[in-house]
Amino acid sequence: MNTRTHVILPSNIITEIDELVGKRGRSQFLAQAAAKELVRMKQLSALEQAFGAWKTEDHPELEKGVAAHVREMRQESEVRFKKQFAVA
Repeated sequence: MNTRTHVILPSNIITEIDELVGKRGRSQFLAQAAAKELVRMKQLSALEQAFGAWKTEDHPELEKGVAAHVREMRQESEVRFKKQFAVA
């Protein structure tokens, strides 16, 4: 359901919107822009709330950094693959 509302915006912003989408596309443009901004703000809020949840001491395997850990895991996987499919 759509709700009519009164919003005051600077005239230069309205002009730019109208140049891009036309006057008839203004409401849809503003609704999409607002929806994107809501998603972004919710993501920022979730990140702020989660700050500090990750404890370094709980993940000693990442002491050398994530890239080093991933590299080691890939090397281990490659070794297992070669052993499993080694030609006798």
